[in-house]
Amino acid sequence: MLHSTSPTDSRPLKVVECKTIDGITLEAWFYPVEGPAPAIIMTHGFNCIKEMSLAETAEGFQAAGYNVILYDSRSIGGSGGLPRNQIDPLQNAEDISDVVSYAATLPSVDSRRIVLWGLSLGATISACAAAIDRRIAAVLMVCPIFKFIRPDRRAKAFAALIRDRTSQLRGNEPFMLQPFNSEGENLAGYAGSGGPGGKEAYSLMSQAVERGHPNFRDRITLQSYHKMALFRPEDLLDEMLEKVPVMMMVPELDDISLTEDQEAAFHKFKTPKTLYKAKGRGHMSILTGEGSREVHEVMVSFFNSALAGEIE
Repeated sequence: MLHSTSPTDSRPLKVVECKTIDGITLEAWFYPVEGPAPAIIMTHGFNCIKEMSLAETAEGFQAAGYNVILYDSRSIGGSGGLPRNQIDPLQNAEDISDVVSYAATLPSVDSRRIVLWGLSLGATISACAAAIDRRIAAVLMVCPIFKFIRPDRRAKAFAALIRDRTSQLRGNEPFMLQPFNSEGENLAGYAGSGGPGGKEAYSLMSQAVERGHPNFRDRITLQSYHKMALFRPEDLLDEMLEKVPVMMMVPELDDISLTEDQEAAFHKFKTPKTLYKAKGRGHMSILTGEGSREVHEVMVSFFNSALAGEIE
C-alpha cells in the first residue's frame, strides 16, 4: 500500500506498508528511483524510529541510484505489533525477510539486487537475516552490537524479568522502562550503560521526545532484555553467514559497542568481507558531520562492488 507524503527534499518519498508472515504491518518510507534498480533495506538501531536521523543517508543512497526502504521495526514507531516497544532481535531478523519479499514486488526494484543496511543493533539483526535469507545480495553493518547483558547485571536483570513474567501471568500489563535513564544507565548494562555512550544514547532519546517525533516512545518492555539475552548473533553468524558480501564499518571512538567486540566478530566471518575503520568517529557520529561524505562514498562503493561481483 502506498500513501503520498511530503518529501524531505526535492526527491520523491512515499509511505508504504509491509506485511509480515503473522499479519503485522510495518510502516516504511520508500525512496524510489527509475528501475528496475537495486534496493537497500535500512534497519535502525535500538528502539529508534525512521524519523530519527537516517533520512539524509537514505536520500544519499537514492541519489546514487538505489531504491531505499527505511522502516520501523515491529511494535515501534508507525509499525504494528504488541506489546508496544518490545525489542525482539530474532523476530526482527525474520521480519526483514518479509520486507525483502515486499521490496521484490515493487516495479522499480530489481529483485535480484536487494541489499541490507543496518545501524547499531539493526546492523547485527540485518546480518542475521542474511545468514538465512539467501536472496540478499550484500550486507553493510554500521557499528554493530554483539554484547547485550553485562555479566555483573545478569542476576538482578534476570530476577526482574521473571518477576515481570509472573506478573503478566496474573493479568498485569508488561512492565515498561526507559532504555537509558538520565545517568545513561539501564538495567542490563547494555550499550555503554553508565558511561559516555549511555549518556549519548539518553540524549538521542531525549531529543526525539523534544522534537515530537510521531509515535516515538522513550520506553521499552522489560521483556526486551529477555529476548536480547537469548540472542546469540556471533554464534549464528560464525556458523551460517556465507557467500554474501559483507562490509563492517567500525568507528574508532565507539563507546557504545566496543571496537574490539566488533572486530572480533568480523574476523570470525567466513564470507566475503571488508572492514572499514572510521577514524575519529563515534557510534552516534559516524554518519554525520565532518567526514560523513567519505563514509557515504565508501558505503555506495561497497554496494556497487558487491552487486558487480567484485568482492571475494
